[in-house]
Amino acid sequence: MPRLDRAHLTALLAAALALVVVHALGRFAFTPLLPLLLDDGLFDLAQGAQLATWNYLGYLLGALLALFMANPRGLRQGLPAALLVNAGLTLAQVFTHDVDLLAALRLANGVSNGVVFVLAPALVLEWLALRQATALSGLVYLGLGGGMLLCGVLVAITPWQGPMRWLPIALCALPLALLCAPMLRRLARDLPDKPPATARGALFGSHNLALLMAYMGAGLGYILPLTFLPALAREQLPAGHPLLVGNWWWTALACLLSATLWNHAGAWLGDRRALLANYLLQLLGVTMPILLPGPFGVMTCALLVGGTFLGTVLLTQRLARALNPDQGLRLAALLISLYSGSQLLGPWLVQHWTAAGHSLTSSFLIGTAALLWAVLWAWQVSEPRSHAEMEPSHVSHRPARH
Repeated sequence: MPRLDRAHLTALLAAALALVVVHALGRFAFTPLLPLLLDDGLFDLAQGAQLATWNYLGYLLGALLALFMANPRGLRQGLPAALLVNAGLTLAQVFTHDVDLLAALRLANGVSNGVVFVLAPALVLEWLALRQATALSGLVYLGLGGGMLLCGVLVAITPWQGPMRWLPIALCALPLALLCAPMLRRLARDLPDKPPATARGALFGSHNLALLMAYMGAGLGYILPLTFLPALAREQLPAGHPLLVGNWWWTALACLLSATLWNHAGAWLGDRRALLANYLLQLLGVTMPILLPGPFGVMTCALLVGGTFLGTVLLTQRLARALNPDQGLRLAALLISLYSGSQLLGPWLVQHWTAAGHSLTSSFLIGTAALLWAVLWAWQVSEPRSHAEMEPSHVSHRPARH
């Protein structure tokens, strides 16, 4: 592992804070809020699934938009703008009781989230690659784990009901966005004007097909517990059980620890073997509420899925770049597009599954099948080159601009 100096820490912090704003506060806060908003009567479970679907559709559109923004201008201007817009949209949710307007806000939130979630970590990955420090890139995702814990606190302390439950979340997101937007802009200025990551070439090929197919399965597999586990806990646990609220805390805590864990696992085992182990554990986690419904199944699902899904992202991003080092930014956008496209199916399938009279618990069979698909494809992923070999051969050593 490269030494973590002050410049590395600043770069990682910029992207980590961006993920707190858009992905933890802007997106995943909806998960612990969902059972509370259902109790408030703001909408029913079917409408809640629709709202999640709109958000995931926006996320897919944002990831596709990031394909066209993966250039110096997009990084310097579009990325900070998307971050600020996302925080503003989170605030806007405080002021609406209308489900249709809320759906529009969740859609727009997803678009801005997709842009930032693709470009911020990819920007830092390219910045680190220029300094032969790619192995540090997974630490960016500590922001998401910490942000999920922050969500749990903000949801728990709010004294309000209905849409006002979003207010503490928005009041936290806005200053964080204002803080890290200029930090990301400065990082983008440090990249070459025409980095190798913008090279045009084949994004699909036999060298990365298995990795892409596995990632598609992972997107559908993880999204069910990350959207519906608190609601599933209400179905399986008695009133007043501590895991009705605590399941999100355990998920967030596992997520916080997972970025460092999987970053080191990739360095120790190799990213390919670490990814395969990651998928196997995630498969077990999604299956546990079906095999052992009740406190043990809910708890195990929270720990295993919370402790693996970030590892899936960081290991896949590094593997993809190792297999095709000249396509860093565009490949990051493609991966998130595939991931978000498959996870878009999750709430839609749950909506129709439960409407047909099936339980929310049994809908996790969809996630089990998706992650089994991911395991089978991950087994076929090629062994990449080492991290040292994946750094650009024509590294720029120009001084950073301040």
